[in-house]
Amino acid sequence: MTTESLLTKPGRAVRVAPSVLTGIGAFAAVGVYVLVSSVGLGLWTSLGPGPGLFPFAMGGVLVAMSAVWLIQELRQPSGKAEGIDRGVVIAVVVSLVLLASLMDLLGFQLSMFLFLLYHLKLRGRRTWVSSLIIALAGSVGAFYAFNYGLNVALPVSAFTPLNLIGL
Repeated sequence: MTTESLLTKPGRAVRVAPSVLTGIGAFAAVGVYVLVSSVGLGLWTSLGPGPGLFPFAMGGVLVAMSAVWLIQELRQPSGKAEGIDRGVVIAVVVSLVLLASLMDLLGFQLSMFLFLLYHLKLRGRRTWVSSLIIALAGSVGAFYAFNYGLNVALPVSAFTPLNLIGL
């Protein structure tokens, strides 16, 4: 089955922007890479889940999301012939770089809180109350889930005053 036949419905042609198809392909490629790489880590040990099980599941989710995205685009194209908004991409990439660079300095909780607050309030235009609640739940909740539920240590603040109050 060719791409041409995939994009054609009986009675009408469906046009999916090449940039959207590129995004779907990139998403799927990352998912397949994670799936293949995680198998080498071991999916299961004699004690239970291995180090590769969670990445394997996330790779499967990425591949499944790519398939769902492709189906959605084939059924009802987004109509963006120009593709993606470069401003959004730049904002996300810059904020992720800042998050990664500040994580060891401010700790996971505070840097993730600021990251989430930025995306929820400024980029997503949510109310202050919902932005604060979601950012707090996301940053503190993820920290406790990973540190105490999964025994995966996340970075704490390098500043002693912040470290003393649990950040």
